[in-house]
Amino acid sequence: MTTTAVRTTAAAPSAPAVRIRSLRRRYGAVVALDGVDLDFGAGTFTAVMGPSGSGKSTLLQCAAGLERPGSGTVTVDGVGLGGLSERRLTLLRRERIGFVFQSFNLLPSLTAAQNVALPLRLAGRRPSRAAAREALERVGLAERARHRPSQLSGGQQQRVALARALITSPAVLFADEPTGALDTTTSRQVLSLLRELVDGEGQTTVMVTHDPVAASYADRVVFLVDGRVGGELTAPSAERVAAHLTELEGAPC
Repeated sequence: MTTTAVRTTAAAPSAPAVRIRSLRRRYGAVVALDGVDLDFGAGTFTAVMGPSGSGKSTLLQCAAGLERPGSGTVTVDGVGLGGLSERRLTLLRRERIGFVFQSFNLLPSLTAAQNVALPLRLAGRRPSRAAAREALERVGLAERARHRPSQLSGGQQQRVALARALITSPAVLFADEPTGALDTTTSRQVLSLLRELVDGEGQTTVMVTHDPVAASYADRVVFLVDGRVGGELTAPSAERVAAHLTELEGAPC
């Protein structure tokens, strides 16, 4: 497995855009997160991986403010999420956090431009056509602004979802298996776009994935095992990631 991803080298370590300390989350008797400490540097691309049930998606949901942890702290762009009311947390998510899902989550009755502008409308702002078109242009879909989701391919729909996440200029972009529903060629196009956003615009990105090739587009891969950090790789290759995953999955509990 190989990848053509190109990375820029930062001159110095960046300050964390997301800081997580002693994060715990339990669902009944199941411990999803068990004291996680992590920093995600500003302007970096991090992939989060691990065996099934390791807590990857729970970590992303808590870091993005979509779910409250049982204990511990999450700080995004200098703001602690724990002390925020639901209203203030919602406002923070709308203004400073972008989220991309595996299933796209586009509204079928709206055009691409209308789907992209939706976060601004939900925030009570009147989006201009230029803003939506500019966001679509960033993902290479300006000419599809008037198309509805049913008129777009899966890769195009994911790029519309990405443009929607970016229209508010978020401090952090979270992506949960963003290529999970795409074929190999389309997946690489979306991953290259994510890489370009980091390198060209300094967009902090945190992505959950099960795919070693997808993870190789990141600057760093963090591995979770049983709700705990189980190691990490920097400047990862698909081969190194796959080998590390095999070791984790074969390790005794």
